[in-house]
Amino acid sequence: MRGWRVPGRIEVLGKHTDYAGGQVLVSAVGRAVTVRGQQKSDASSPFSIRTSLNGERAELVPLRDPRLPNGHWGHYVQTVLDRLTTNFGPLASAELTIESDLPPASGMSSSSAVLTAVALTLADLNDLPSREEWQRNIANRVDLAGYAASIENGKRFKNFAGLTGVGTSGGSLDHTGMLATTEGSLSHVVFDPPTVLGTASLPGDLTFVVAVSGVLAEKTGAAREAYNRGPAALGAVLEAWNAHTGREDSSLHRVVRQLTGVTDPAQPVERSSRELDALRRVAPEGYASARLEQFIEESEVLVPEAATALGSGDLEAFSSIVARSQDLAERKLGNQISETIDLAHFARALGARAASAFGAGFGGSVWALVPRGDAEEFAKQWKRDYEAKYPLREATTLVSDPGSPAERLEF
Repeated sequence: MRGWRVPGRIEVLGKHTDYAGGQVLVSAVGRAVTVRGQQKSDASSPFSIRTSLNGERAELVPLRDPRLPNGHWGHYVQTVLDRLTTNFGPLASAELTIESDLPPASGMSSSSAVLTAVALTLADLNDLPSREEWQRNIANRVDLAGYAASIENGKRFKNFAGLTGVGTSGGSLDHTGMLATTEGSLSHVVFDPPTVLGTASLPGDLTFVVAVSGVLAEKTGAAREAYNRGPAALGAVLEAWNAHTGREDSSLHRVVRQLTGVTDPAQPVERSSRELDALRRVAPEGYASARLEQFIEESEVLVPEAATALGSGDLEAFSSIVARSQDLAERKLGNQISETIDLAHFARALGARAASAFGAGFGGSVWALVPRGDAEEFAKQWKRDYEAKYPLREATTLVSDPGSPAERLEF
């Protein structure tokens, strides 16, 4: 028997910055996906996986179409099977059970948690971490997060060939928040190259309250197209920059730092720096240009400023930074809906020290930072205020300190 507990995550700041090499403040939450598995001795077909999530079962075979409905959780398990088989060869047949107390499609990355927990459990069942190719490519938990992200987005990771992922073009923020954070802290992470720059703590008397809007933040169908528009826009800016300059810069984060000369990512750049005008001039007009401005300020200004503010205990500055991030998400990133905008507004009206939407967007959740002793009553009133305006939306709330990262289960 092998197994892993993989938590969801709260993206505190750094909205849609990871896939452009940028920066985030992220923490795990107290809720998680738990996967337990054992090899099957009576498998009717080789290398099959019999799996269940909260009682719903599926039978999957690597590299074979599972013929499941669009959006079914089994596609994430199938994606893991296909990629591990491609990278490491045939896997032993196994039976997995998956349990989750994470709200689905809530913006806390329940789907990425399922994918990551399944990958880690199957890796242990097949003793993949002892293989030379694993050890050569995955040296630590940041690497492990990068590999898990590549399984999801289908991209190559170091010497491991890519394969069709789940259809989204995201980065590794979710997986880093689940695997490489520190219990009780927010992790300050940059993604080119992937590095945990440090940690920051919330004031001891404050905790997170999360409100789930009831609008599913699904990365399928039309929602997937809306989500992928963001990565595509920033990709177009980088492509235009490299074509114009003849360079081969790997990310917009790297371009911004080279142009401004501020090489330490923990230091913010000047948002109105004239050195960045060369990059702005090559950006395609319209949404791509707006996305570039949101990326520069969110990733290269607000995140490092927020880490510094928390480090010095300046909660007023942190609150102002969060409000600016939310405004950029509404006006330039364009991934907010009226429900998440109003949830953030209601939280601030109730006295939250800071509040922001997070995750993929187009639904999902909002976090609020509130006094620990008031958290439960705050959550109830927040839900009442929201449902008074949106009576057809069934909101849920949870209270969570920054949680512990993924852990292997002991049997």
